[in-house]
Amino acid sequence: MKLNLYQIDAFTDKIFGGNPACVVPLKDWLSDEVLLKITKENAVAETAFFVDKGDKIHLRWFTPEIEMDLCGHATLATAYCLKSILNYSKDKIIFETLSGDLTVLVEDDVYFLDFPSRMPISSQLPEIIKESLNIQPKEVYKSRDYLLVYDTEKDIQNIKVNKQIFDKINLDPGGVIVTEKGEDCDFVSRFFTPQASILEDPVTGLS
Repeated sequence: MKLNLYQIDAFTDKIFGGNPACVVPLKDWLSDEVLLKITKENAVAETAFFVDKGDKIHLRWFTPEIEMDLCGHATLATAYCLKSILNYSKDKIIFETLSGDLTVLVEDDVYFLDFPSRMPISSQLPEIIKESLNIQPKEVYKSRDYLLVYDTEKDIQNIKVNKQIFDKINLDPGGVIVTEKGEDCDFVSRFFTPQASILEDPVTGLS
């Protein structure tokens, strides 16, 4: 079996920056077992697989452990792969996914992604997450992921995760986002996933 594979660094214009994702075009779907094996071998946080169905692109995302229901940077990487490498003719790309249809508009090499909004609600932080973090948040919210709000950007930079404790958390799928207003930008954030071979995504915009 021979497949083309493209590794694309999302959210950056510099090689080895941003958040890497692998993109694999398929003619037909392979078994989930094979897709997971490919993803594990790629050894990045997310691998995107897609099948062009004509009017829509069927898109799926896998971590080395599980299939995800939504992934921002791998969707952006797939859109870039389609337009810049595979010469996809349309400027409106519709991805058929587990989270419904996702639209990407491309205008003058700028990509506009329309994603579903998952509004978090105020919540209590589970004791096991609290124990795994060296700095505690001032606010806690929950959607698919836990969203922890801190006091300063320095807090975000200095957060350390005790992986031995953190990996006991069951968020399948899902993770823990830590965030606060940025000093020179709108906000800063980090994203951690329990039971994952890659604990922290280098860059992520998902909540």
